[in-house]
This record gives sequence, C-alpha cells and structure tokens, in this order.
Amino acid sequence: MAYQIKKAAVLGSGVMGSGIAAHLANIGIPTILLDIVPKELTKEEEAKGLTLDSPVVRNRFAETALQKLLKQKPAPLTAKKNLALLSVGNFEDDLEKLKEVDWIIEVVVENLAIKKSLYEKIDTVRQPGTIISSNTSGISIDAMAEGLSEDFQKHFLGTHFFNPPRYLKLLEVIPAKNTCPDVVAFMKEFGEDKLGKGVVLAKDTPNFIANRIGTYGLLVTLREMQERGYSVGEVDSVTGPLIGRPKSATLRTLDVVGLDTFVHVAKNVYDQTTGEEQQVFEVPAYVQKMVDNGWLGAKSGQGFFIKKGKEILELNTDTFEYEPVKKLRTPSIEMAKQQKGLATKVKLLTYADDRTGELLWNVLAPTLLYSAQLHGEIADDVVAIDNAMKWGFGWTQGPFEIWDAIGVKKSVEKMTAEGKEIPSFVERLLAKGYETFYKELEDGLAYFDGEDYKLVPVNEKEIDLKRYKKKHGVIKSNSGASLIDMGDGIALLEFHSQANAIGLDVIQMINYAIDEVEANYKGLVIGNQGKNFCVGANLGMILMEAQDDNIFELDFTIRGFQNAMTKIKYSSKPVVAAPFAMTLGGGSEVCLPAAHIQATMETYMGLVEVGVGLIPGGGGNKELYLKHLKGLPNGVQVDYQNIANKVFESIAMAKVSTSAEEARENNFLNFADGISVNSDHQLYDAKQAALALYEGGYTAPIRTKVPVVGETGYATLLLGAQGMYQSGFISEHDLKIAKKLAYVLAGGKVPYGTLVDEQYLLDLEREAFLSLVAEPKSQARMQHMLVKGKPLRN
Repeated sequence: MAYQIKKAAVLGSGVMGSGIAAHLANIGIPTILLDIVPKELTKEEEAKGLTLDSPVVRNRFAETALQKLLKQKPAPLTAKKNLALLSVGNFEDDLEKLKEVDWIIEVVVENLAIKKSLYEKIDTVRQPGTIISSNTSGISIDAMAEGLSEDFQKHFLGTHFFNPPRYLKLLEVIPAKNTCPDVVAFMKEFGEDKLGKGVVLAKDTPNFIANRIGTYGLLVTLREMQERGYSVGEVDSVTGPLIGRPKSATLRTLDVVGLDTFVHVAKNVYDQTTGEEQQVFEVPAYVQKMVDNGWLGAKSGQGFFIKKGKEILELNTDTFEYEPVKKLRTPSIEMAKQQKGLATKVKLLTYADDRTGELLWNVLAPTLLYSAQLHGEIADDVVAIDNAMKWGFGWTQGPFEIWDAIGVKKSVEKMTAEGKEIPSFVERLLAKGYETFYKELEDGLAYFDGEDYKLVPVNEKEIDLKRYKKKHGVIKSNSGASLIDMGDGIALLEFHSQANAIGLDVIQMINYAIDEVEANYKGLVIGNQGKNFCVGANLGMILMEAQDDNIFELDFTIRGFQNAMTKIKYSSKPVVAAPFAMTLGGGSEVCLPAAHIQATMETYMGLVEVGVGLIPGGGGNKELYLKHLKGLPNGVQVDYQNIANKVFESIAMAKVSTSAEEARENNFLNFADGISVNSDHQLYDAKQAALALYEGGYTAPIRTKVPVVGETGYATLLLGAQGMYQSGFISEHDLKIAKKLAYVLAGGKVPYGTLVDEQYLLDLEREAFLSLVAEPKSQARMQHMLVKGKPLRN
C-alpha cells in the first residue's frame, strides 16, 4: 500500500517527545501530544479550585511541555506560529484520537513493561495500516512488538531521533523481524525527504549504531584520561576540532548530554554484553561519584567543567577540586596546525611520538577495532556506521573514514605488534590487496562490503559539489568562485573564497555567470556547500583600502557590487539563490534581488553591517524595503512610513533570523520562496525551482520607480534613534550610522510619496557607505571584528 503521513501523534511529552512534536510542526504536520494523567494537584491548581478531574489538570504534562517549547534554547520551533499545529491530551481520555493519525511515535520512559502496556491500549484503537514507532535509544524493538496484533507488528519499527530533533541530522530506523519492508522503505524516504534527516538503517542491537560506538569511544577516552594522568582540559584540547570532532570535544559533550543520561546509556550496553566488551561499558568510579554528587553537567551547573564568574574551571578527577583549564601543548599539535586537510592532520597526530599521539592512538585504535568488530552486527555496511557517527555525534569523518586517513595497513601493523586482535572484516580487506574501505570509482564513491567494492547508494536529490566538479569539470573559475554546469540547462555559481566573502573576484564571476547564462542556459543557481553561504563582503579588503584612504578604489568596488546585484535582479533568465546557515550582510544582498530564494530550514539571514560601523552597500537597504512593499496587495492605501520604520529597525538593530521561517517573517523571503528541510537536497530543489521558472515562461521584472517617505519620513526615523541615544541604548557613533541609514531609506530630502528610481537610491547608499568607511570609529569596529570575531560597541 502507498503510505502518507498527514497527521501524527507523539506519546510522551518530555524533552525528546515535545522536541519531535515541534519538528513535525516545523514541517507542517499537525500533531497530537499525549502524556499520563497527573496523580496530584500543584499548589497553583489547588488555589484555582481545580480538581484532578479538570481537563486542564489532566492534560497538564503535555500542555506544560508545549509552553516550554517557546522558552527552550536552542529553539525547537522554527517559528512560534508552528505551535498552532500542536494539540494536547492524555492517555486516558484521548487515545481514541489515534484513529485520526497516520503515524504514532512513542517516546515514554525507557521501561519495557510500561511501553508494552501502552502498546496494548494503542492496538485496540489504531486504524489498520497506521505506522507506530518507538524512539527508544536501546530497548529491543522485537521485544516491544511481541504478542501484539499482526497488523501492529507489520507497521511497527524503531525511529531513534537524536536530541535536539530540529538540529541533529541522524535518524536511526530500526526494523523489527516482522516489520513490512514497504514500511521500512517508506520511513527511510519520508525521513530524508520530509523530516530532512540523514537516515541510517540499524539492526535491533543494544543502543543501535551511534550510541553504541559513541559511548564506547567516550568510555575508552575516560579510562585513558585517568590511567595516564591527562587533565580534563588536555583531553578536550585534542579530541575536538583538531581531529574533526565538535568544539565540545569529549568532556564538554558529556556535560551537555548530562552524566546521568550517559551512565544510563552505558549501563544499557553493559547489561546486554559479556566479557571484554562489558568491561569497557563499566562506568569509571569517578564518573559514578560525580553522578552521586549531583554534578551532572550543564543541567546542574557543574560537571567536568564549572563556570565561576567569567572563568571556566576543570575538574581534577583525583582531588575532586576545580582548577584552571589546562591544554595539551606538544610539538605534533603545532606541526598539525601547519598541515592542509583533516586526513593529513589526523594521521600526523595519531602516529606522533608524544603525549598527543599516545592519547589519540590509545583512544582511536580500540574504537576503530570495535567498529569493525560490530560490522554486520549493528549495521550491514561501513557507510551506515560512518554516517551514524557523523550525523549523530558531529564527527567530520566516521570510523572507517578515519581508518582510511591514518592508513589501514600501517595501523593494523601497529595494532598487531601491540597484540590487538584484528577483526576478520579488516583482514579480508587487506588479504585482497586493498588498502582503503572507500575508493573512488568512475561512477562514484564505493565502499568495501566484505568481498569487494560496491557503489555507495545516493539519493538522487543529493548533489555533492566536490565530486560533481571532479566528474564534470567547471565552465570557468577564479580564486573566489566557479561556474558549473548542473545539467538540464541550469548553471551553478559556487563561492569558494575565504569564508565565502564577496570581493572583486566573486563580483567578476557573478557578472560572467549572468552573461553566460543569458546566452546559453535556462537559469542560474547561486549556491555552495561551504560552512556558511556567505558572511558578507571582504571586510579585510575594505578596511585596508579605507586605512590607505583609497576612497576611489572603494567607490569602484561598491559600484561594481551594486551593478552585479542589479544584473542578478534584471537577468533575462531566472536566478535562484540558495542560502543556508550564516547568510549575513553581502550574503543577504546576493539573495534579495534573485527571482527566487531556496533556503534551508536553518538559514540565518540579516543585514548586519551596523556591527562593523557601516550600512549595507550592495543595494540591501533598497531591496529589503522593496521586499516589504511587494508583499502588499495592489490598490490598498499603503503606509510607507510604517514599512520604512520596519526596515530601519531590522537593519539598525542588525537583526538576524534564527530560521528560514523567521527570515520569511522578517520579509527576507516572500511567500513564494522555498525552504528545503533537508539541506542535502537544497541544490537539487534550487535547480528544480530555476527550471520551473524557465518552463513557466520567466520574464525579467520591469524597472519601476520606488515610493519613498522623504524628508518627513527621515525626521520620523531619526526621532526613534535620538530616543535610543538619549536613553543610553546606543552610542554616539551608532546614532551617526542611524542618521545615514535613515537618510538612505527615506530617499533623501524629497516630499513624502515621491517616486524615485533605483539608481538614485543606490547612489545615496554608496555615498553613505563611503562616508562611514572613512570614520575612524567605523574602522576600529572593522578591525575589532577581524581580530576578535565579535562586534565592538564604541
């Protein structure tokens, strides 16, 4: 049968349950959140004269969870309005409502008996064909399904989300022995295409894939730290970004997760394993002592780290006193910093003959061996294991990719010399004369499956630019950007300058790209796969020219930027911008004039130039004002002042959206712009949008005049800024910037409602930008941002 999910129910409203419900609301699925009925009244409920029979009391747990969604950080909802898609109830009064849903997700306490008793109730009310899944992090899926109706068992599986569900990419899908294969295939596709997740199929084993290997790696690190006398800070200084792991490294990660949660997950494997493996999953005594003390990490205010005033201290696990944070400093770390590429760094560090090499080898070697030993038991292939670790734990490389990086042959020789047992899977690889788990073939990336290399399956919507360029080459390239043929008549302009900042090289490629596309293509996508879409113009270059008093050069550059943005806007072929992550300043200015924006769910847009003492210079002021105007219906009396005020506030306060949904609320996106929930599908979606525009007979917008608020509007805008200055909210220099911004947005000294052309507004903007660049206080702000990475308030 063909499955679809139009409505869902989440059973259990704890942090995880409410987070999953919020994520479903974010993608537009109405969801019912149910929980148990409270056994006693709170003091507040008693004071209101409520009883245990009052509906508001009976639904308290789910209702409270909904209210918490609005306060939680990071925010589980992409927009507060999504809360309207969530409704509440309880297990006693509202199970009948499960008849209306297509997917029931159970997220109650990790106790088999409690789960089974709930399933028995569900089985009596659900419609045949309704999918049921458990978000368990380790209880057997088969054991949960036992004894339930045949239709229940056919539609039952594990769907293990990672916390927080909105942000963490991994979704482990775990079929039970009786799960219908169609249900598994549907959930994989639904997980990728609709939930925006990276889906891995896991087997029904303790803790599945990511938590099994991740917990093992953490425990090995904790043991190594204690046995060889490394400090908490020393371990974190080398097990973070240095080796392609998150900034929170090892111990800070445990503080964030919560030591009680970590101990529970470790115990889950300990109880279900034997021998040497079981010994590793025994939690070290000092960790148990921390839990007994209530030192659980971030949630209790102290764990391996504690914040005292502005200083962060680390725990000495021998004395249980907090001390200043230490970092490991060795020759290999200094050498690694000079190396290019993560694989080269990791290899150098792992084999280094110093305390860093010793720590990394003793942590990585057992983790790699353990991953290979579990190959076939927890997942069918190395790809699933690597992806689970990348998407669930934030590793840049999975275990088998790390093994390739450090050299399989070399590492196995060292492991054998140390008396370690090598799993047969690895021996088979080497026996065949192969030296890596992954290999580039003509048709794409392949992995070793135990016998030979097999192509890594790829969703057709995933476009890997690096691999794509290797295969298809580029049309034209310079130091800042490349133009690539995406096929089907669509070209892609990729930024690849430092931090994807916009300089003359990028501007040059934008101009070339538009000319080339107008002559030979159906449309253009502007996108890339860097860390951020674009964090703005090349600030270093602007500051250098300003300090050298090269105003003529800057004038030339800003004109060039403005002209390129105008070219994007009036291109005869559709231009689709594909922003994601940080899309700030000039990054937003590239998107605003595009025919269509295809953002990802996590797109953070804002015109933030005020933070460096400037105002937008690439047409951003004008385009954001126009984007606000365009959303208004024709023939309606428009209050231009109100619109100017909103745009002024957005730019003057350097507001940045916390999601693409919020960027839409802030008018950076309009109702027709798209949002890709799965960031891996963004370029595919953008390409489809460009094709649809072309096939729909796209024509460039007609140049029209812009109504402005003029002199009276300028005075109104200034009033607000003066008030903030007098109240001490902004500095004198902020006021100077605000005056320039107000003048540009108002359209100068003309009467209210005057129609001006776009070039006139661009000239005002450029003059204001250049006058601010010359200000010593603005230069100090730019310098501070370049050196410290944060704004200076002067």
